[in-house]
Amino acid sequence: MKLTYLVKKKEAGNNINHILSTKLNISTRLLTKLIKNEKISVNHSKCNTRNIANSGDIITIDFDLVEENNNILATPISFNILYEDEWFLVVDKPANMPIHPSRLHDKDSLSNGIKAYFDSISLPKKIRPVNRLDLDTSGVVIFAKCEYIQECFIRQMKENLFKKEYLCLVERTIRKKNWYHYFTNC
Repeated sequence: MKLTYLVKKKEAGNNINHILSTKLNISTRLLTKLIKNEKISVNHSKCNTRNIANSGDIITIDFDLVEENNNILATPISFNILYEDEWFLVVDKPANMPIHPSRLHDKDSLSNGIKAYFDSISLPKKIRPVNRLDLDTSGVVIFAKCEYIQECFIRQMKENLFKKEYLCLVERTIRKKNWYHYFTNC
């Protein structure tokens, strides 16, 4: 999982840390991990991110960090993958399945199934659900495959760029004067 960035003329003279945090919105915490693991290079050479960038420099960030993910038990669970690429996974969560393991659902959550799936494709990553749905709600759930993509989705949600739509099915007739009560409790 690599991302490249071409330094523009107006950005030249800034240090690489500044460019990564302002142009790519990489958090300080993640930037520290990337630096510690030597995952940032300029023009295909490892670099000191305090160095000044020049116009035309190509900054490459390798987000392929091995992460410990043994806090969740891997349980093969059936779920439908709607979309997948190297950055994230989109699945169809069935109703009556929790997203996260808990005391009552330590082996049967969607995260347990995702952990088993990641293990089957040799992807040593933490389980990072981007959005959540209630236990009894079915729908689409996105799992980020790296910390950077999770940060991008969270930022999009905060800025209301991440659009969510809900559909509520009702099994009986709703009287017009009581419609608000029914839909606010769906």
